[in-house]
Amino acid sequence: MSEFAFELELCAHLEQRADGIVARQLGGSVADPGGRILDVVRVEPGPEFDDRIELTGETIPDAAIESAVGTGRARYWKAAFDCHPERARSATERALEIGFFERDREASAASNREYVRQVARYPDWYDRIVGIENKPDLGRPGDLEAQLRTDVGLALVDEAILATESYVTRAHLHRLPDAVGVWRVHRDEAAAGDGLEIEVIREPAPLAPDEPGIEPLTSHAGRTEIEVVSPDAKARARRRLAERAYGKGWRTYQFPDCEACRPDGASGATVPYCEWKDRVVDANSECGPDCPGHEPGSAAEMAVDLEAERDRRTAWEADPDGKRRRQAGLDRFG
Repeated sequence: MSEFAFELELCAHLEQRADGIVARQLGGSVADPGGRILDVVRVEPGPEFDDRIELTGETIPDAAIESAVGTGRARYWKAAFDCHPERARSATERALEIGFFERDREASAASNREYVRQVARYPDWYDRIVGIENKPDLGRPGDLEAQLRTDVGLALVDEAILATESYVTRAHLHRLPDAVGVWRVHRDEAAAGDGLEIEVIREPAPLAPDEPGIEPLTSHAGRTEIEVVSPDAKARARRRLAERAYGKGWRTYQFPDCEACRPDGASGATVPYCEWKDRVVDANSECGPDCPGHEPGSAAEMAVDLEAERDRRTAWEADPDGKRRRQAGLDRFG
């Protein structure tokens, strides 16, 4: 099975069996943005998870969360940010668009400036964050050891886990950091719906996201450049990771413009299944006119609404009612 198909099946399985948020392909580094991509992220709900659901189904810009815009007196947007004006403007517009900010139209009209406030206090909505590295075939490990050592050394997540279909030997375990948990994923092809079963080979050890972390940067002959990441920087990165997971989820794949592909819900979620290849395919990397089995068609004809599926099957809401206030005189200003 391809890593892509394995990843989708695992996400569907985790979504059905745990509360919170499941997402995939998210940045898991701090000092080197994009230097580490986490295959799967599971965000466990915190005490105010329901409040987060009511706010917006989108990712809230980090700059908007960190700004001095609060829920009380409206603030002139430009004075409320400690960052580049273009980033501040972009964050303000996005926060207004998704309903995290609202305009105070009376104050804005009186001063001929845009005044905004938060519609609600940003909630304490997430708890533990678990990072899962997918490697169905340990015979082709790639950079697995280095990736997991980064996860453990940086400790941006609370737990790091390796998920595989391979038989796991003692030699495999010895090559991995001791703190990394190991799952072996079994598949029952005859089972209806989700036929996965997870065998825990080794439990993950708790990491320390509230302590300084060590992030490897570049490697040279005989040495590796590192950066010490402070607890505050990690806390901000964890919030960005949780927010990105909330807004993005894991159904970020596409369906190809090909008659040979059809939506398949056998795994518990709708995925692109190619009848010519007889397996789930990644439309971005495997499909197109160069494929011998390509039959021109329209992905739009499949009418697959992955956002609606997420809304239907999880606590996440695509379009919650939100918490916008109705201001006196609002309609006078459009």
